Amino acid sequence: MPFEKRGNTGRAAQTRSQRTIDPFERYDKLREKGSWFNIPGPADTIDQDKDGVRSALADVGIGYIGWTHNSFANNQLPNSARSTIANQLYMGQNPTFASANFMIVTYDLSRFGIADGQIVFGAEQQYWTWDRPGPDRVGINTLAYYQTFFDRTLELKLGYLRNQNEFTGTLFGGITGSNMSALFQAGMSTNAAPTPAVNLKYNFDDHVYNKVSVQRSISPDGAYAHITENPTGLTWSTANAGILLVEEAGYKSKAAPGVPDTWLRAGVGLNSSRYVNLADPKQQRESGNNFHYIAADRQLWQSDALESPSRGIYGGFSIMGAPPELNRISWYYELRLYAKGAFDSRPGDLIALVATNTAWSKPAVDAARAKGQLAHRETTAITGTYTAHLAPGIYAAIGLSYIHHPTSITHTAQTEHALNLLVSTLIFF
Repeated sequence: MPFEKRGNTGRAAQTRSQRTIDPFERYDKLREKGSWFNIPGPADTIDQDKDGVRSALADVGIGYIGWTHNSFANNQLPNSARSTIANQLYMGQNPTFASANFMIVTYDLSRFGIADGQIVFGAEQQYWTWDRPGPDRVGINTLAYYQTFFDRTLELKLGYLRNQNEFTGTLFGGITGSNMSALFQAGMSTNAAPTPAVNLKYNFDDHVYNKVSVQRSISPDGAYAHITENPTGLTWSTANAGILLVEEAGYKSKAAPGVPDTWLRAGVGLNSSRYVNLADPKQQRESGNNFHYIAADRQLWQSDALESPSRGIYGGFSIMGAPPELNRISWYYELRLYAKGAFDSRPGDLIALVATNTAWSKPAVDAARAKGQLAHRETTAITGTYTAHLAPGIYAAIGLSYIHHPTSITHTAQTEHALNLLVSTLIFF
């Protein structure tokens, strides 16, 4: 036992020494601030500091990160009612390919005495073979100003923001994501649909926080309508869109030796946009939409607490709700179990098992059944994925997802079940 302790102490000291001389640490203050989405740093990119380009830019206060995310889904069950792309009803009914490409550039304002000051500019391009989740676009991803006050007690971020990356936290492990459609339908801005917003976060201490946002809502007719009307993202507003107020309270603690990673959060949103009432679509649009959510993620076991405390097994859940009269999704439930670095030989890999249940709007289901259509009240899915960190900046994932009722509300006898093969790549530069 004494020998093991001396060995561990030596390894810890060596690790601290390596971190002290890490050549990439200088870029940390150039990473985008104010977002929960922890994009990998320059050390985990394919170009790193090739030919000294990143260093030269950092010398004048400029940082950058880019990435491309390409995904493919295809139903493996027979008799899945293959259709033309135009008539496709769900991801994977036909072989479905999607590509999203991003570039984020930051400029450090702390060099001028502004506490943690930063300007962020981001662009996004996306392409889908089935455009219903899209459509295709090229436009801004973010245009923001960030700084802190009172020794980082208060954080301010304003501009064209994608609150998808500011609230809730739907990506675990940085790669595999859970569904956030229940909040998008109620107005929260997305990567493909940034909107003007002002975000304020108050940090009570290093763990407890409260964050609020005054955001221009995305279109009450959904992200597809919003992007179609405003593909570049620069238009101030879209038809029938109002103001969305969001508040989130939470507790967050990063993994440390003997201290498990923990994130608890809960939030609400109130939207003044004018929505179609699903119980009576012919009546005048009405405001007063809202959403609420609660989520938790907890590290259950640390596999290498001393040298890499974030490695281990995690568990989590999410619950999201919205009024069924104004939203097609009334409830969303998720349970997740995932492991980071489960194998010593593969410390950067991620294994995830996720079970979800989506409850559809009762008025919308009843209206479909009144027309004689086959309609279901819920969609249930179980998804397993393995994401491999192949090289600096390169990830590849493969998985299977079984879905009972993969379509939204209405279905046919051939579209009751799906078993989607999922393949994706993620490359950072």
